[in-house]
Amino acid sequence: MCRVTSDVHYALWLSSRFFLARKDKFLALINAVSIFGIAIGVMALIVVIGVMTGFDRDLKDKIIGTSAHVLIDREAGVKSFQSVQEEVLSVPGVAAVAPYVMGNVFLEHGSRAYGLVLRGIDPAREATVTRINEYLVDGGRIADLKADEVIIGKELARYYGLRVGDTIALLSPVSGVAGEGWRYRLKVGAIFYSKMYDYDRNLILAHYQKAQEIFDLAPDLVSGLSVKLVNIDEAPRLKEALLKGLGFRYQVRTWIEQNENFFAALNLEKFAMFVILTLIVLVASFNVASTLIVTVTSKTKDIGVLKSIGVPARAIRQVFTLYGMALGMVGTSLGLAGGVGLSYLLRETEIIKLPKEIYYLDHLPVLVQLGDVLVIVASALVITYVATLYPAAKAAALEPVEALRYQ
Repeated sequence: MCRVTSDVHYALWLSSRFFLARKDKFLALINAVSIFGIAIGVMALIVVIGVMTGFDRDLKDKIIGTSAHVLIDREAGVKSFQSVQEEVLSVPGVAAVAPYVMGNVFLEHGSRAYGLVLRGIDPAREATVTRINEYLVDGGRIADLKADEVIIGKELARYYGLRVGDTIALLSPVSGVAGEGWRYRLKVGAIFYSKMYDYDRNLILAHYQKAQEIFDLAPDLVSGLSVKLVNIDEAPRLKEALLKGLGFRYQVRTWIEQNENFFAALNLEKFAMFVILTLIVLVASFNVASTLIVTVTSKTKDIGVLKSIGVPARAIRQVFTLYGMALGMVGTSLGLAGGVGLSYLLRETEIIKLPKEIYYLDHLPVLVQLGDVLVIVASALVITYVATLYPAAKAAALEPVEALRYQ
């Protein structure tokens, strides 16, 4: 036991001499190059994975904020929706339910008409199923929405120069019962800003009864029901419970299914970036292996002397393994500090702006999660350890006679 402990202490002492390399300037230089390579790889991994996770979190948050966790609808619409609401509310895990009417309309502006999406909502219930109230930047609350008013997005208001109190003209694709036929004049009651360009530019909210009138629907008929869950992660299980209770005449879509392709693409991109950037760490590990090989070559005489005085091969292997791991650990630590620091800077300053029309967001979102960091650090250390195996084994296999023959 004492011999093993002594070997470990000796290996630690000697590997620290190689690592510090106070007198050998060339060895100090290649040590620095190895450390710098690993640090750059780890830092890049942390920042990029943090950005991908931030994109996923921000987009998920905004999508769920403007739409419900679960949508229930039928091709012909949901009739007698009040009774269906009560049935849905009786399902354990459902927090709130609200009706909605969805359709396409045209906004008349000058001599041209622009296509938009009109969503009719119940002002008394909408705030219980979405976070639209949190997005209002001008005007009253959702609950204050009147039948002759609409709520528009900030980008739509900016594009047409609209403000609260202005009147807009909506053209219905179906014949209406209003005095003007299929043209409806409504006041802007409020403006919302979700920071999702598609919503802020193309979505209009109105009272569901006004939407029923615009789309020529019966008073007890709506497009569907918006459902808020107590736990959004329970959406797949609650979908089955809702289908069982309502019957398969209804279509039930969870927030995951509504954006399945989108989130699948994000997850694939995150995995691809992890693999690509891990290759940077892998390349950096070759620097570690090269450093160890150079050290073994330059210290052949010293290794021969050590083995000739009885230092076991195990201790020689430990020396170079610990030496290589020291390079990897310092490089990983510097990369970790740099990655977390740069991620914090990007998140707090929002210095990188994005075109909202393409990315849906106006700045680069960053979210560094502990699980991602642990995987990155573990991957870097494992790769470094593997890189030490061959040089350490080569050093341990040197025979004293061969090592000292030409010295």
